[in-house]
Amino acid sequence: MNYRRRSTFALPGALALALFTQACSSTPTKEIAVKKQSYGAMPDGTAVDLYTLTNTKGMEAGIITYGGAVVSLIVPDRAGKPGDVVLAPDDLAGMRAQKAFMGALIGRYGNRIGNAKFTLDGQTFQLPTNDGANTLHGGAEGFDKRVWSAVPGSSADGQTLELAYVSKDGEQGFPGTLTAKVIYTLTNNNELKIDYTATTDKPTVANLTNHTYFNLAGEGDILGHEVTINADRFTPVDQGLIPTGELKPVKGTPFDFTTATAIGGRINQDDQQLKYGKGYDHNWVLNKTDASMTKAAEVHDPKSGRVMEVWTTEPGLQFYTGNFLDGSIKGKGHAFNLRNAFCMETQHYPDSPNKPAFPATTLRPGQTYHTTSIYRFSSR
Repeated sequence: MNYRRRSTFALPGALALALFTQACSSTPTKEIAVKKQSYGAMPDGTAVDLYTLTNTKGMEAGIITYGGAVVSLIVPDRAGKPGDVVLAPDDLAGMRAQKAFMGALIGRYGNRIGNAKFTLDGQTFQLPTNDGANTLHGGAEGFDKRVWSAVPGSSADGQTLELAYVSKDGEQGFPGTLTAKVIYTLTNNNELKIDYTATTDKPTVANLTNHTYFNLAGEGDILGHEVTINADRFTPVDQGLIPTGELKPVKGTPFDFTTATAIGGRINQDDQQLKYGKGYDHNWVLNKTDASMTKAAEVHDPKSGRVMEVWTTEPGLQFYTGNFLDGSIKGKGHAFNLRNAFCMETQHYPDSPNKPAFPATTLRPGQTYHTTSIYRFSSR
């Protein structure tokens, strides 16, 4: 986690004149603005909006202010045919009812904190339990349940949406008022880039991520998707999916994705870790030693030809295979069933506040939390 204080040449005369005349007579390309439309309202009347970012290659990203969630991502396949590669309900009522964190920004602490408590500077903080005895993704009313303020815009890379949320001191049990800002950028290189920043007025912990459910074929199961993860180790978990503290080598286990392997190739093996997670729901320790931007993973769908690369400054990656989808959530003409999607949540390790040997997640006044992750799409 990166915490920081924050030759010329001349054209022949005739050619130069011709080019100048052509440039002056050409109709300038009109930039398409970020589209905004209503997505409904919260019970207290707070408006929720849908913003649609587009790029020059026909890719589109639909993002709502409720939870800052990605609700659609239109990406071309190998034939150039566009298709939606994320799962999400169709409306605000569906988004509010689902408990799978679909598409949402996650905070104040992504993933699990064991026994719903941690100690910081000698003081113990009790958090709400929403995953057995543990706290998951910031609690029952985490950042995924909040309406973020939004400012659309553009940068040299493409269209942007800047989201902001202020988490008050004590919200969901966490200390300090945390001011969070997330910028989505849909680049003209078919990338969805996510920049996270945060500051605090008291010592706290921070671990922000995004929980989009991907299916590169658009529908059906994802067992044929081929995954590569740049990690030689992962963090084994106990029955409550809390890391034991061990960094275990993936070699010789079903968790070895150092070469491209189909998700379904080993997911049903007789392995205790797979039984605990009901499939893959674990953190991989990325092969890196600093907070530089590195490639964490790649997913290829042989059916559509779509490829998604994951790049991040984070030290960990939670790979989840939709093991708790049971058909109760519906959207886009389908029920979302077991293993109909996968998530790749860039992050610090789960339960880091209770694991001193893990990379630290403490944020103090005067420091700035900053991480960046990129989901890059292509086809082959």
